Amino acid sequence: MKTIEHWINGSPTPNSGTATDTQPVFNPATGAERARVVLGGADDVDAAVTAASAAFETWSESSLTQRTQVMFAFRQLLVEHEEELGRIISAEHGKTVDDARGEITRGREVVEFACGLGDVLKGSFSDQVSRGVDVHNFRQPLGVVAGITPFNFPAMVPLWMHPIAIATGNTFILKPSERDPSAANFVAELYKNAGLPDGVFNVVHGGKDTVDAILTHPGIEAVSFVGSTPIAKYVHQRATAHGKRVQALGGAKNHAVVLPDADLEFAANHIIAGAYGSAGERCMAVSVAVAVGEAADGLVKVLERKAREVKVGPGDRPGTDMGPLVTKAAQERVESAVGTAAAQGATVVVDGRSLKVDGHEDGFFTGPSLLDHVTTAMDAYREELFGPVLAIIRVDSLDQAIGLINANPYGNGTALFTASGEAARRFQRGVKVGMIGINVPVPVPMSYYSFGGWKDSLIGDSPVHGPDGIRFYTRPKVVTTRWPQPAQEHSAGFDFPTSS
Repeated sequence: MKTIEHWINGSPTPNSGTATDTQPVFNPATGAERARVVLGGADDVDAAVTAASAAFETWSESSLTQRTQVMFAFRQLLVEHEEELGRIISAEHGKTVDDARGEITRGREVVEFACGLGDVLKGSFSDQVSRGVDVHNFRQPLGVVAGITPFNFPAMVPLWMHPIAIATGNTFILKPSERDPSAANFVAELYKNAGLPDGVFNVVHGGKDTVDAILTHPGIEAVSFVGSTPIAKYVHQRATAHGKRVQALGGAKNHAVVLPDADLEFAANHIIAGAYGSAGERCMAVSVAVAVGEAADGLVKVLERKAREVKVGPGDRPGTDMGPLVTKAAQERVESAVGTAAAQGATVVVDGRSLKVDGHEDGFFTGPSLLDHVTTAMDAYREELFGPVLAIIRVDSLDQAIGLINANPYGNGTALFTASGEAARRFQRGVKVGMIGINVPVPVPMSYYSFGGWKDSLIGDSPVHGPDGIRFYTRPKVVTTRWPQPAQEHSAGFDFPTSS
């Protein structure tokens, strides 16, 4: 049985000290154990911090040219090994290989953004702000920083963090999900092959003990986190209490609103993909379709037809649209939620609970479920199910739809399907949500914009990647300069300096 070890100071590393615990890593399509991952603790985090701190002394002083050369090489290796990395992700997460390759592509876009940091990091200069005085500014790295990332995007979400952190001169410690840890180690090897010095990128596996060690370690300057809202609040509170900067992205309940003037076939196609892609295990998944007025009956009819056409199977099987859920517990939780929705009065239009995949009877599969006549009081609406369940809520107007979205505690992503520019403008200005799609169901911004929601979807005020990523991983310096002529006599004033 393969053991997945930490990656510290440029090589695979077993647990430090007396920690010998491991945890199984499953193939969700078969239900079989495929590897075991070591579960680290404070000693392992400390070893990673020691290596990263030593590496920071030289890496932070490296030239922008050296850093961008590493990033260009790393980007090319991600292209060359996309298929291999995609299959690693599929085997441990369950998503299709094509879906996994898609997440690698979106992560690689951040690497491409990092390749251009020579321009982004340029400071500003103000000449003659006072007589004989100039001012300029620049940004410098923080030091050792860490990322704690979820199972649903084992490549993309870490890639939203570490390329920017590393390119700006920091060193990085990644704590990936213990459910699908192999992608992190594979990426570590790509970095090494790209010429990144040892100790700049490290991986420490584990559970809560590892997380707590990261949140409290005095040698870590900042923590980036993506996961559920309760854990995001915990991470933010504990890490800030220990003097760290924190990015903490939480959960979501994303609505897609369909107006009567929308093309229902077009809208349904995209809502189905947004709801059931990756088995709904996305923080940007469409989990609620809001049918406005007379659009409702027609939309439900098209959604039912398309939900029944979704091909469910193992992620490495050609033609598969949707793979299994990540664990048996996740499968049971989602199927229980469908039963609860029916008991609370929802109409189960499509029931995915009875799905069986031939030859994979022990896999963690459940089919697409479609629920109609859902209300805001039902658990299927209030809870983040994180599975292939699409709830339909019927409202009478666009204003009611906006009010529904704004009353929800989450504000990650939302979408509107319409042919009306006026309705689209009213919607995008009216909703209290961080990322909005107009006829786009999953509005994940490009790498040169920042990713982050509102309300309980973002704890604190710092989104990831893009310009906010640059600001998060660096701190500014402002320099005021005077070069007096040697022959002149100068006296210093005791009043507060001004620009005169």
